[in-house]
Amino acid sequence: MAKNKTTGFGIVYSTDPDFKLPEDDAVVETLSPALQKIKVRLETKHRGGKAVTLVDGFIGTDADGQELGKKLKTICGTGGSVKDGEILVQGDHRDKVLVWLLKMGYKLSKKT
Repeated sequence: MAKNKTTGFGIVYSTDPDFKLPEDDAVVETLSPALQKIKVRLETKHRGGKAVTLVDGFIGTDADGQELGKKLKTICGTGGSVKDGEILVQGDHRDKVLVWLLKMGYKLSKKT
């Protein structure tokens, strides 16, 4: 598998002598809870009819996202995951998640 590693930019070859690959040095800093607009919604699509509480809009490092996801899963007493900047909590726990996030100082919007 080591041979098949890609840079993720989709560039195979360039004839431009001044060409440089874009650098991925942009460090994403975690914004304070008051500056973030978090969306909480229930989703059942592509999950075999099972409900999942989806928390979207968190801006920050992956480690902070994992930590927030872990706290939310602990509060709800269920499983879940953090993928692609979205926190998934198994089951319909919108109210618990909303109350906890508001208590922590996040700005929210609730969707069904």
